[in-house]
Amino acid sequence: MHKEYTFYFCLSLKILLNFYAMKKIFSILFVLVVLIGIFGCFQAKKRINAVTNNSETVLLEVPKGSSAAKVSQILQEKGVWTDDLAFKLWCKLNPPALKAGWFEIPPHQTLQDVIAIIESGKNAVRKVTIPEGRASWEIPTYIKKAFPNLDENRWNRLVQDPKFVRSLGIDATSLEGYLLPDTYPFPIDADEETILKQMVAANLRLRDELQTKPGESMWNTLGNWHRVLTLASVVEEETGKSDERPLIAGVFHNRLRIGMPLGADPTVRFIFKNLTGPIYKSQLESNSPYNTRRFKGLMPGPISNPGRKAIDAALHPAKTNALYFVAKDDGSGTHFFSSNLADHNKYKDIAAKNRGE
Repeated sequence: MHKEYTFYFCLSLKILLNFYAMKKIFSILFVLVVLIGIFGCFQAKKRINAVTNNSETVLLEVPKGSSAAKVSQILQEKGVWTDDLAFKLWCKLNPPALKAGWFEIPPHQTLQDVIAIIESGKNAVRKVTIPEGRASWEIPTYIKKAFPNLDENRWNRLVQDPKFVRSLGIDATSLEGYLLPDTYPFPIDADEETILKQMVAANLRLRDELQTKPGESMWNTLGNWHRVLTLASVVEEETGKSDERPLIAGVFHNRLRIGMPLGADPTVRFIFKNLTGPIYKSQLESNSPYNTRRFKGLMPGPISNPGRKAIDAALHPAKTNALYFVAKDDGSGTHFFSSNLADHNKYKDIAAKNRGE
């Protein structure tokens, strides 16, 4: 019996020692697994928090229906983000809502930043400034600085296409006057139609804003937005001085009221697209309804695209007795105003002397 107890005692001790050894091994393995896990997480975080490879802003397109894998491929092709595993891991942990469109990726962005840009759906834009008082055929010159492939012929056809004009909610035969001068953020892939629609929409928003603006205006006298723009376009072409616009608008309102021709040379220039240089006698005798040197009342439509200040002047002209104005030609860019022809002729003589004639 003594030997039997000794055997069982030794067996039990051996089992305990083996268990202890295995427990120690398991502990070591557990520690190793934890350490590997921590190292893996650190490496994953490090890779995800790395910055993009591009040293300059990169423009890329995400087509409609693109999967996360497709976006990763696009980023790799553009040299923006080449760590496909990190991209997939991020998307697995944070399923993104990727949008289609054109996006600009600045340099030194994290993966989170890049995905946020694409999730935002805010398409890349090119800013273009359109100055006041430019005719529709002049505007492409400014747009082509940002969109060199703009088709001027298609632009002009759309501007003069009555069907396209009416589709934008305009009761006119042309978009002349409806292309509001401003600084626009046009989508990077914008074409002629897209740009025209955006400019016209801005013009009509201004119309709605001014219609609800409190205070007296000449809405009832002019009758509609088309006539407002028509008069404003002449005011815009006659002066670049903001403080003179209401005065010039006042002169034109006075002439319209008494049935006197507007007598505005810019309307003749519009007929012949003769924007600079002398106006010839044959041009002044034109039978075009835009010739306000011959015909009374407003022209059929605007001769350029007026800005906000010219439009405001047409709606809120200065109260004046003046019926005439002439450029001083003294370098100030201002005009002489008069209520009778005799004074007007005197001012014309002074202007001629200022020109050295």
